[in-house]
Amino acid sequence: MSRSIRLPRIALTTGVAIAAASGLAAAPAVASPTAPTALAGAGYSTGTGQVFMVNPVQSSGDENLTDDKDAASAVPTSAYATVALRNLDGSGNLSGRWAVVRSETGAPAYSPTGDFRYTRDVDQFEQVMAYFWVNEAQEYLQSLGFGSELPGANDKPQNVRINQWGADNSFFTDKKHEIRFGKGGVDDAEDGEVIVHEYGHAVHEAQVPGFGTSEEAGAIGEAWGDYLGVEVGLAADARYGWPRRTPEPCVGDWDSTSYTTTVPHCLRRLDTGKVYGDKVGEVHADGEIWSNALWDIRQALGARTADRIIVNAQFSFAPDTSFSAAAKTTVATARSMYGDKAAETVRQAFAARQIPGV
Repeated sequence: MSRSIRLPRIALTTGVAIAAASGLAAAPAVASPTAPTALAGAGYSTGTGQVFMVNPVQSSGDENLTDDKDAASAVPTSAYATVALRNLDGSGNLSGRWAVVRSETGAPAYSPTGDFRYTRDVDQFEQVMAYFWVNEAQEYLQSLGFGSELPGANDKPQNVRINQWGADNSFFTDKKHEIRFGKGGVDDAEDGEVIVHEYGHAVHEAQVPGFGTSEEAGAIGEAWGDYLGVEVGLAADARYGWPRRTPEPCVGDWDSTSYTTTVPHCLRRLDTGKVYGDKVGEVHADGEIWSNALWDIRQALGARTADRIIVNAQFSFAPDTSFSAAAKTTVATARSMYGDKAAETVRQAFAARQIPGV
């Protein structure tokens, strides 16, 4: 089974953005290294990379940016950030504790000094993006307690292939537990939210093997990927002090510029106002019902509390769950973790989407 990110553009409503909350401490500035910095006692090292601050449309606010055939000049230098590449295995490759990057369309990034700074006109830039954002997503889940006080959520190395899929689409395949990023227009691994969306599918599969065997379960999977992509991006903005100049609920602002004409450019949004009666039987479109509920829970309870409930509930979903059953499970999880008041807040979010039985 595979899960992909793309769907045709549809008309959406605009919601109100709210401030991000994060359980992560601010990271120090990164100096240019002469050798990878070893983490004491951990067996891992930290290198240096250059990435987009989630994506260049978000950080610049410029909705007129275009791919221009991967030209470096198409994106302002201010869209890049120098970051720590944590948890590397010290091999000189982009391989580490939470991410293992492979490439078949360009030379694999390699640096014996741990310096992985590239611009978007070379294939290695996407490799660095994939490593950084997969690692960032897992570190965010760990910051919520998953892998310590709560069960781990895909807390193992995640295989990633860059441009393995020769089309403008990306997907996660559970047969190989591998994420594959496509090319065409804006190459998918240039957008941090697209990378984390696909990682969300890997998380679901690790939590519930075979998840997504019904249309509604598939829609929940797409919604979760969209939500996680936005949430990890917002946490990174808070962690590193990055700017956000586009609406927070907009998913994939940069990737979508190649095939959307409306502004702001969004693959999908978390605040469409869709309800259960708007279902059309397509997982990406129907996922906007579920993701709107998740976004409302976050607004009401704050990012950390909401995300601990949302992720923890997913361990108890059936592979073919319905919206109704998954909503009831999430309400019950909120009650067991935070009490009746939190449970009622979660129930109201699903009821507002007119999901049956809640």
